[in-house]
Amino acid sequence: RTPLHALHVELGGKLVDFAGWEMPVQYPLGIMGEHKQCREKAALFDVSHMGQVILRGENVGEKLEALCPQAFAILPEGKARYGFFTNADGGIMDDLIVSNAGDHFFVVVNAALRDQDIPHMRAHLDGVEVTEIFDRALVAVQGPKAEDVVGALCPAARDLKFMETTVAPIDGVECRISRLGYTGEDGYEISIPEDKAIEITRALLAHEDCEPAGLGARDSLRLEAGLCLYGNDIDQSTSPIEANLAWAIQKRRKEEGGFPGADRIQRELAEGPARKLVGIKPDGRAPARQGVEIQCAEGNTIGRITSGGFGPTVGGPVAMGYVAAGHSEPGEQVNLIIRGKAQPARIVALPFVKQNYKR
Repeated sequence: RTPLHALHVELGGKLVDFAGWEMPVQYPLGIMGEHKQCREKAALFDVSHMGQVILRGENVGEKLEALCPQAFAILPEGKARYGFFTNADGGIMDDLIVSNAGDHFFVVVNAALRDQDIPHMRAHLDGVEVTEIFDRALVAVQGPKAEDVVGALCPAARDLKFMETTVAPIDGVECRISRLGYTGEDGYEISIPEDKAIEITRALLAHEDCEPAGLGARDSLRLEAGLCLYGNDIDQSTSPIEANLAWAIQKRRKEEGGFPGADRIQRELAEGPARKLVGIKPDGRAPARQGVEIQCAEGNTIGRITSGGFGPTVGGPVAMGYVAAGHSEPGEQVNLIIRGKAQPARIVALPFVKQNYKR
């Protein structure tokens, strides 16, 4: 259970098992209402199940570059960067957010993969102290009003731009505040000492524009924003190039390599991958879920859906999936095989909803 468990119960959260954690999937407002709240005002998500890790030692950024294809050696203090661990085959072991916190690096990894990621870092980051922290909650305040919600309690939060991080007091409590998130909207992730977590979360929720939101809305929001979910859209077999994540590999790393699986990744950068992650818009009202077969107009299998559901902002079903590279152009008509029937759909550009980060 997260440090906010008692508050979820009090607020009427419907709790479900998620990666071994009891997490709210929704509150009385409902998934649609919570989704709309985040797109129009601000929503607060408990993301304390994510792994929070501190890396201390000499040249941490440089050493991380042996595990990740990102340029962490030159990451300025106060900046955060999206990255991923790659395996020897060029697949993605996990995706993560890495922040340069000055005297240490602060890393957030996926809840389900902490047991893989932390030993991986301990085994390969020579001379680096790897400490998972268990005494802090993590909440995300997301939406166009997020700056007003967080800024009312912490003026320093207003000065941050997208992918910047700082330590500042909220109600007299030192918190790490990072301007980023997983909804496509502006917002923050806030790491709070466990014993003050409920108190500060209550203070954030006291703002007239902020409501609690659960895992259901988090998933529909990230899907509309075209953001990959580990275990669905990216995994050990998926390369970052197939997953449209080449933007997250800086130029120097693309050219130099020096990370696991660099051969495959550099080859796919040069020649193009055999398959690509695309947006898919079903023509009808039926959502296409993970695993649904995608066929071309001629009836040949060209791929599968990896994430799908109803997009409340779009007003209809949306999906992402991998298709053979020759069928990845937006506008191509395809068929989705749902319960044995071919349902028409088309390939579309991602994201479905424009991302609204404060650059």
